[in-house]
Amino acid sequence: MAGSQLRPSASAPSVRQRMQATLRRDTPPELKIRSLLHRRGYRFRVDARPLKSQKSRADIVLKRFRVAVYIDGCFWHGCPLHATWPKANASWWREKIESNRYRDARANAVLMASGWVVVRIWEHEDPSTALDRIVHQLESRPIGLSGSALPKPSASGKMVPLDGKDDPNQPRRRAQRS
Repeated sequence: MAGSQLRPSASAPSVRQRMQATLRRDTPPELKIRSLLHRRGYRFRVDARPLKSQKSRADIVLKRFRVAVYIDGCFWHGCPLHATWPKANASWWREKIESNRYRDARANAVLMASGWVVVRIWEHEDPSTALDRIVHQLESRPIGLSGSALPKPSASGKMVPLDGKDDPNQPRRRAQRS
């Protein structure tokens, strides 16, 4: 794995700056997909572990539905359409990217074995298409972890639980004092 070799120094100062500027979270594709998902009324955790026992952190976790979304960078995760293999330090980078792919496959297997659905999205994918893939998985899940039913669209188009809780169209009741 890539950890077996010392990280080589950057081949040029510009490469070093570009690598240091690469965000680990809150990348433009992540922000766009999260915004679209939130507009649809879904609530989620960001950069969270779907399973406490797992080291892997998903970009978006919808725990109630047991859906974990990973938005993978083409370079770092070896996109079959856009991945490039660096010429400088080639063997180190190949090992690093292959170990990322192995880690991704292992995380997928652990989550699926625990009853989760994993949605992997490449950074180059259209955010609306990616959103459709996520929503399809959410709508196909039977019941959330809490045992509550899946949300349904309210009059405003936002998703609300079938039990009416948190539905802005339902009157709120005051708790009665005893």
